[in-house]
Amino acid sequence: MNKLDSAPSFLADAERFLMPEEKTLLSPKSNTTTFADNMKLPVHRWYRYSAGYSAEWAGSLMEHWGAKNVLDPFGGSGTTVLAAQEKGINSFAVDVHPFVAKIAKAKLAWDIDLDIFIDKYKKIIKEYQLRKVISTPTSPLAHKCFPDEYILVELLKIRDCVLELDQDNDVSKLLWLAFVGIIRPSSPAGTAQWQYVLPNKTKKKVIEPLIAFKTNCENFVSDIKARKKLIGNYSSTSKFIETDARILQGVPDEWADAIITSPPYANNYDYADATRFEQIMLGEIDGWSDLKSLRKNLLRSATQNLSGWKAETVLSSSELSPIIEEFIPVWDELQEVRKTKGGNKPYHAMLAGYFYDNALVFNALRKKSKEGVKVCYVVGDSAPYGVHAPVEKWLGKLALAAGFKSWSFTKVRDRNTKWKNRKHQHPLHEGYLWIEG
Repeated sequence: MNKLDSAPSFLADAERFLMPEEKTLLSPKSNTTTFADNMKLPVHRWYRYSAGYSAEWAGSLMEHWGAKNVLDPFGGSGTTVLAAQEKGINSFAVDVHPFVAKIAKAKLAWDIDLDIFIDKYKKIIKEYQLRKVISTPTSPLAHKCFPDEYILVELLKIRDCVLELDQDNDVSKLLWLAFVGIIRPSSPAGTAQWQYVLPNKTKKKVIEPLIAFKTNCENFVSDIKARKKLIGNYSSTSKFIETDARILQGVPDEWADAIITSPPYANNYDYADATRFEQIMLGEIDGWSDLKSLRKNLLRSATQNLSGWKAETVLSSSELSPIIEEFIPVWDELQEVRKTKGGNKPYHAMLAGYFYDNALVFNALRKKSKEGVKVCYVVGDSAPYGVHAPVEKWLGKLALAAGFKSWSFTKVRDRNTKWKNRKHQHPLHEGYLWIEG
């Protein structure tokens, strides 16, 4: 049997892996592969990120494995490191998206002196009432989402008070996040489940900026009290680094005995654009064009991230060689299908970049993990223009080529079944890619 197709030694059967009380996690109705359940958890719920998985599931998994050092190469808004902290387990997480990394670092700053935090946010409210001079975003999106100039001014007054604080201070990080969390609720503009903004649609419930900010701060206080009771004087270390998963700079070699993560899916979701609205309102960018430099650093999971990159250059690379025989027919078919589509999207190039980048990630993970490391990737397959790419299978083969020993996949749920505007009818799924090292 070819090594690339070998079955895993530790998960030939998912039922054998899970404890009885954990078997429900494999239910097709389970929310373990989404961020939904985290919205009920203190601190985790401070910012709803587009991608993610259940913190309670992640914590149970690392505890069941007996993990001591957990690594998340796609750290997102901090789910893994916060879950590890709750279990007394050391953790590292990284993310190359600066804004998302800042959110995660703010969440990790939760263990503060509450008296200082309360005093600071009350001072902001007093100062906000006296403030008159503000800097208004030039982006049309800001004014479309806040057609009422009074509401926009009120929001920006709070923003300016927050941004004048020392941003390296933990209390300031939390106040920054408290403000970030009120931008959308204060706008009458519609928002999709994902972070895109729909300025031509409206939502029924809108909260005034000052009330929203007070509520957020009070919720932070309540959550911090709850978390302090939950984990007490924890001794584990939790670190979040803004760096590239393909390099993992700052993570010690041979450190991790467990890896739990969810990479960007190869489904053309624009992670750079996901936080554009917040960044505009914060004055960090003016609009779409300012995201170009960020897109060059992101994993090539979207066609928007391909600018200036030639996919053909990696087809003969050693990184893609483990899957190239299966990949080329998909590449060829996508090139033909795109000619019949109005959008003419270079999905063939996106997939080449996606698997090439993930090969680099696995090489980096192999260097940063111990022998015998256990890995779980929450991942879904892809079918751009209806042409199927067996993502979990190809990722598994790339992991073996990087030096890991075995892989298997457990389907958790079907996905994209409810979207009315689906571009194709190919069934898609999501689940756990298990890898042993």
